[in-house]
Amino acid sequence: MRVVGLFALVVLGVPAWPAEATDFANRLDPPSGRHLLGTDQLGRDVLARVLGGIRWTVGLGLVAVVASLVVGLVVGLGTGWLDGTRARVVATLVQSVVDLVVALPALLVGLLVAAVLGPGVVPAVIALAVMGWAPFARLAHRLTVAARAEDWVLAARSLGAGPVWILRVHVLPAIAGPVREAFTARFVGAVLTLAGLSFLGLGVQPPTPEWGAMLAEGRTYAFVAPWLVVAPAAAVVLVSGLMSSARRPRRRPWPAAWARPRRSRGSSTRSRG
Repeated sequence: MRVVGLFALVVLGVPAWPAEATDFANRLDPPSGRHLLGTDQLGRDVLARVLGGIRWTVGLGLVAVVASLVVGLVVGLGTGWLDGTRARVVATLVQSVVDLVVALPALLVGLLVAAVLGPGVVPAVIALAVMGWAPFARLAHRLTVAARAEDWVLAARSLGAGPVWILRVHVLPAIAGPVREAFTARFVGAVLTLAGLSFLGLGVQPPTPEWGAMLAEGRTYAFVAPWLVVAPAAAVVLVSGLMSSARRPRRRPWPAAWARPRRSRGSSTRSRG
């Protein structure tokens, strides 16, 4: 989660790099002291475009995942807290929709959204949000159902606490750990999906310096100027690797407060004796 916060600061703090400045006299120049990552077919500095692409690839991915997180938490907490016969039927129907959305490939949804709304930034973010809320809803639903049976939740309900207060004060902090890990995983997937949609011409359109769009533009010159492909590809791999390394595996899928205390070896030996 710290790495996500770092990327948010980078997205907000990266200055407006001159990514669109052209220099036709220095087209397809190799990396040098003047242009550290070379220039493209229009003489634009590749390093400036890669840095400028942080706002688009990382920034749009972050926006889409945050929107997915909000929708998924609302749906998951709501359906997980519902009680009664009719409420359980509604929860079952919603979870069926969640299972259907999870089963759909992200690129297929992107193709459908682009066919309806056309290619662009907004359709790409909508496609990511449509695909991203379902995993959060499934996880929040499962954890909320488990938390609803805990003693501390039952005690709060017996004292007259409302469901909104219990979900906000007790349940939401308890499920924050697994949700945080899911957020990190979805963020990596959103960055890769957005780059893939832009590479296919369905996301951010040229000449905007987005990493997937840069890959699509540079593949024509891959054998003449390989840095046009290596630079944006390395940026995607670097971001994905940093986010993946930030995920710490957990032995238990539940918060630590729900774990049963372990017996020490000495206590078990004494009990036997």
